[in-house]
Amino acid sequence: MSLLSKALERVKPSPTVAVTQKARELKAAGVDVISLGAGEPDFDTPQHIKDAAIDAINRGETKYTAPDGIPELKNAICAKFARDNNLGYTPAQVIVGTGGKQVLYNALMATLNPGDEVIIPAPYWVSYPDMVRLAGGEPVIVECGIEQGFKLTPEALDAAITDKTKWFIFNSPSNPTGAGYTADELKQLTDVLLKHPHVYVLTDDMYEHLTFDGFEFATPAQVEPALYDRTLTVNGVSKTYAMTGWRIGYAAGPEVIIGAMRKIQGQSTTNPCSVSQWAAVEALNGPQDFIPANNEMFKRRRDLVVSMLNDSDGVTCPTPNGAFYVYPNIAGCIGKTSKGGRAIKDDESFATALLEEEGVAVVFGAAFGLSPNFRISYAASDEALKEACLRIQRFCAGLS
Repeated sequence: MSLLSKALERVKPSPTVAVTQKARELKAAGVDVISLGAGEPDFDTPQHIKDAAIDAINRGETKYTAPDGIPELKNAICAKFARDNNLGYTPAQVIVGTGGKQVLYNALMATLNPGDEVIIPAPYWVSYPDMVRLAGGEPVIVECGIEQGFKLTPEALDAAITDKTKWFIFNSPSNPTGAGYTADELKQLTDVLLKHPHVYVLTDDMYEHLTFDGFEFATPAQVEPALYDRTLTVNGVSKTYAMTGWRIGYAAGPEVIIGAMRKIQGQSTTNPCSVSQWAAVEALNGPQDFIPANNEMFKRRRDLVVSMLNDSDGVTCPTPNGAFYVYPNIAGCIGKTSKGGRAIKDDESFATALLEEEGVAVVFGAAFGLSPNFRISYAASDEALKEACLRIQRFCAGLS
């Protein structure tokens, strides 16, 4: 009898976590490494949010809470959806989890049966397909290439839907590409979904406020109110508020789904950290004026990275609408050999050679379901990004 679950045979470790850990180990060993693998703002959590957490500790807010979140945070989430997305939810339609990742996982665990299909546009966040597999479902990957701006077309969505489709996972602005869907583009997708009433929408809006060049964010239930009862809208405080380590994500949607997720959470992790919840109340209810200032810094970094990557031999890098990632294509590098004698057969061997020869850690494109590419997180200092891009230019120039 095998000790380990057969379900684990269907999944693999997170490549983004693996790259970040390898970079940490190399740094600890004294290697000069610039790590651009983690999707984490380098800004500190704003002071007013930290102060709210300290106040919560001093008030003794350190006990168990309701498994699905404190009332104050649920009310703040309802207010956020009304203010930012014109979506009306009650606290009974809201759940708070230990990061957006847990919220997504619990939603899939609560709803998927063996054979259920989940449509996932590629490139995708690395965890979507494996979460689906762990929950017993089947990911249906639809490739969205660079020629279509890494975005799903309504025709491709329609063709992917079958009578087994349970969910369509939607992420805009996207991790890993930063591509964002306009309201008009999103409406074309929701029009397709209206023709298939058995398909639910799981939308990951984690990068909602990280947008550039006047891009206006939209979310499916906002664009098409007829999908309100079929949409689970997921968000969190990690990216916008530089609170990755606080581990607070949330979702709003149909009470039947929220109730099922609450049941899973009550028998697994129970409540998210009490102190983190009070910090998230302040994040959502408090001053938001630092967000545009942070976005200006992200935009400057984006423009620096895009420009320098496009000056690298064999690299094509589109300009993203949001988030803090770029997803350059390296078709011009495949089939060559590095100065260190490493064969560049694919984007994984490219990323490995780049780390070993130049000390730059990136995540290879196959991890996100579309090759030949790699992902850079430009949530790093201007100096680190410039030096990393100079090393990438040098690495690419040395390919032969």
